[in-house]
Amino acid sequence: MQGAQALRQIRKQKRGNYIAGPAGKDGGLPYPNRLNFYAVPPKDEVSLEEFEQWAIDRLRVLGEIETCLFRNNSTGEIDATLKRLLEKYLPLSSNNSIPESERSKPKGFAGITNERKKDHYSHFILRLAFARSDDLRRRFTRTESILFRHRFTTDDTRERAEFMNSLELDSQPVSDAEKAQYADDLKAVLTSGSRMPAEKARQQFEAETYLKVDWDRVSDLVETRRVFLRGGKAYVPNSMLLSLVMAEFSKRLDDALIKTARVLPRLDEDDRLIPILNHLSKGFTAPEYNSSASPATLSGDAISAAQIDGLSVHFPLCMRNLHTAVRRDKHLKHFGRLQYGLFLKGLGLSIDEAIVFWRQAFSKFTDDQFNKEYRYNIRHSYGLQGAGRNYKPYSCQQILMEHPPGTGDNHGCPYRHFSPDNLNMVLGSIMGVEDRSVLQGVKQDVGAKKFHLACNRVFEHLHEKELKREKDANGGSSGRETIIHPNEYFDRSWSLKNPDKARKRENGGSSSQVKKEIKDEDVTMMSEWYRDTE
Repeated sequence: MQGAQALRQIRKQKRGNYIAGPAGKDGGLPYPNRLNFYAVPPKDEVSLEEFEQWAIDRLRVLGEIETCLFRNNSTGEIDATLKRLLEKYLPLSSNNSIPESERSKPKGFAGITNERKKDHYSHFILRLAFARSDDLRRRFTRTESILFRHRFTTDDTRERAEFMNSLELDSQPVSDAEKAQYADDLKAVLTSGSRMPAEKARQQFEAETYLKVDWDRVSDLVETRRVFLRGGKAYVPNSMLLSLVMAEFSKRLDDALIKTARVLPRLDEDDRLIPILNHLSKGFTAPEYNSSASPATLSGDAISAAQIDGLSVHFPLCMRNLHTAVRRDKHLKHFGRLQYGLFLKGLGLSIDEAIVFWRQAFSKFTDDQFNKEYRYNIRHSYGLQGAGRNYKPYSCQQILMEHPPGTGDNHGCPYRHFSPDNLNMVLGSIMGVEDRSVLQGVKQDVGAKKFHLACNRVFEHLHEKELKREKDANGGSSGRETIIHPNEYFDRSWSLKNPDKARKRENGGSSSQVKKEIKDEDVTMMSEWYRDTE
């Protein structure tokens, strides 16, 4: 297939230990190690169906890693999430999982070889998709590095040692004589910041082995003073090799992505491959939120422009701020209109009612000015003008990461983009939050850059009674998750304040959910989906 030809274009990258292809070195395993630096591009052809499916499965894993990072999940929480996802979408068994009786038979390693081939190929397919911009390359390296860390720390000890021995890390082992020469310094670093008993520290030092590497290859260890430095070299204990390996993995992948970007123009003639890669890169975004809890579905009547003021009590701060601004100024700048307009669209506001709402909101303009300057953009956001793209409401992640507000703008996330004093003021005047303990908690969340936690803290304060009632009704379990979308905030707030209508909706069979992955039925129709969403 032409996709395989494109992959061969990047085979000039620096070769590493990994043996790819139909047969391994000297007739051995084609994939001798579970761990992989992805130094050698694939050489075999794969079907278009495998090309798509393998990439989608890996994208599910990387997308969930981004979601975990956005929620500031701990390393343990990320590992628990990855364990479940990898078992389902990207399993990677160790050599020791093969029974001893099957190890002398070629078919004994067939399952492992297929798993590692899928892992190998899917990485390079997504590398093609995400090499096209600095932002995509940065996000790809970050998520792939976390995936590699998880596999490294959970790998079989002996197999991990074999993989380490196969890497060319330009390191030098520290001899026993040199270790004894700098024993006091090495011990001091090893026990720095801990209350380890002297005898235990001595035993740990004696059992430890060291490598010397250039200090800038373990800058994180240098920054936290966890290694001894001398002559431009860092003395890295074996127990801290993960830092060295992670730094090397990220560096090599960054370099490889830049080289990949240079050959991407050669793919332009492939009219089958390019659409797939384009849509894979577009899929590396925050989850969309599909809500059926809007008043349109609850009352049986379409939501109208006249209802927006009353419904605004259920809006998160970012949308309450935009609503307040448009009522006050009779105008919003471009990104404010886009952020707020798509949010209202997500509530169920039709295009006709949206035009009514914005025309009434922009009352200081004449009909002619409104039609010329704003009507087209409103219709465009509903997919009725231009390319006909169906724009989705912005997620919290998009609001935080894209289009930071400037002077005179009202869009963005107040928890991130407002000064502390301004944030406290709008929390009191717009949201009615006056509790000092809540405001102090918000300040701490914002200081730690956990903006979504600050928003959820305000939500829980404003719905304290309803959440307690729900928890009691569920036998002490709330079953709540962190809110990561403005429309989810509205959905949850409206349901808590209108429990009878919410139960009626649930009994009717409708539901709302955050889409964390592509539906299975979409997978089987990927080619058609690509064309339909173009």
